[in-house]
Amino acid sequence: MRSASLAALMAILVLAACSQAEPEVVLPLPPVPDERLAQPPLLPAEVEIAERAARTRDELLLQASRGSLKGLAALAARNPDFKSNLGGQDHQQFWDLLRRTGVDPNRKLRDLFDQPAGLREIDGERWYVWPDLAAKDAADLIPEKLTFQERRRLEELIGDEGIERIRAGEGYPGMRTAISEDGVWIYFVLGQDGEE
Repeated sequence: MRSASLAALMAILVLAACSQAEPEVVLPLPPVPDERLAQPPLLPAEVEIAERAARTRDELLLQASRGSLKGLAALAARNPDFKSNLGGQDHQQFWDLLRRTGVDPNRKLRDLFDQPAGLREIDGERWYVWPDLAAKDAADLIPEKLTFQERRRLEELIGDEGIERIRAGEGYPGMRTAISEDGVWIYFVLGQDGEE
């Protein structure tokens, strides 16, 4: 019996010694990065642009690639209601002033046409608007109503200040342009980049 007690005591001591060993350390796994942040933004479905509007866009791109403010002003003059600024200044003079202050209207116009187009209907007429986000109603531009990709593009286009203006009820405050379905250039405004 004594040997059984001694064996039991030894077993208890061995178990006690084993329990004194350092506990196993479990390291947490690193957080999994949000893959949406690593992917380029998905662009919305492409809007099919009417032939006459596409021709006007191509004419504008040609003049802009040449760096010709005079050519852009001639295209703007085809529409007596064309808007380039809120002050009613002559288009070419306004754009020339912008160029001298470091904002190149030709470059800005080319950048706009690199964006997807949106579609708006104004008084029964279809307008193609660049960028597509500028075609949305102010209430639909609130970041929480946009997809993750649209929100990211909106931030890139207009920044935090522009988003605050949208939250205050304004429409798209950034650079934008529009061409009607029948090929009339409606406006090219620079928004917070120099219009005000």
